[in-house]
Amino acid sequence: MIDALMDGVIDSVKLLPFLFLTYLFMEYLESRAGKKVTNAVEKAGKFGPLFGGVFGAFPQCGFSTAATNLYAGRVITVGSLIAIYMSTSDEMLPLFISNHVSPVLILQVLLLKIVVGMIWGFAVDFTRTAVFHALPEHMNIALFCAREKCHCETEKERTNPHILDQGKDLHHHGKGHEHASIIKPALRHTVQIFAFILLISVVLNLLIAWLGEDSIKNFMMGSGFLGEFTAGLVGLIPNCAASVVITQLYLDGIIGFGSLMSGLLVGAGVGLLVLFRVNADIKKNIMIVVTLYAASVATGCLISLVTG
Repeated sequence: MIDALMDGVIDSVKLLPFLFLTYLFMEYLESRAGKKVTNAVEKAGKFGPLFGGVFGAFPQCGFSTAATNLYAGRVITVGSLIAIYMSTSDEMLPLFISNHVSPVLILQVLLLKIVVGMIWGFAVDFTRTAVFHALPEHMNIALFCAREKCHCETEKERTNPHILDQGKDLHHHGKGHEHASIIKPALRHTVQIFAFILLISVVLNLLIAWLGEDSIKNFMMGSGFLGEFTAGLVGLIPNCAASVVITQLYLDGIIGFGSLMSGLLVGAGVGLLVLFRVNADIKKNIMIVVTLYAASVATGCLISLVTG
């Protein structure tokens, strides 16, 4: 019980730097950056899946959490978010290294996650715009701040709430706001989301401690030919225990490479928890989760067919 509580606290504390830097960046874009910088960020979003696939591969779910907040402010596209979710490594890399896995295999898995994340990320953005003709989602951090009630908006926006609903960025209109500190609202955002992550992480750790990791292992071992689908379901658990179990079962020879990739590709850490906390569109959140699961399982099944 104590270990579960401490693990939840430690895992949450590790995210603090990512959260603060993300919100600091968002506050800067909202209150200080000129229109040229804003336009540059939005244009770079077209290549977001490319960068997302690379940065998401670092062995820490902090990048998926940061990406979720950036998506909630529409700083990055949904395809970029999917790319980061799929390339996130979580505990896989440390486990591989501690078990003296061949560097060739480690590099193969990392590169595969990066490339697959990029491909699916670009595919999602292309499908959204070219197939469904969805309009581009422009950056709207002001609306994100309004939902989070961070009180970092200008006096003009507080007295005219319809401004936020129209998604207009009027933070550049007041001279006094130019000198306002962006650190305070960034800290306020960080504390709010950190408290949420800490609470859910502790509850999940306690639940997993009560059920036991063996229960998860038995669930996967009994899945038979449905290994990729089961691994995908386990990978959706927003806790590092999911990637630990999946990786260990592969190292023990119980599941194949396809199942390993299904579980690791879908594992976005606590990013999915934060998605439902900071993004108001529940239907869109569900579609993101469904897309992430379907893409990961499809990739795992294809790998199994190719590798035999």
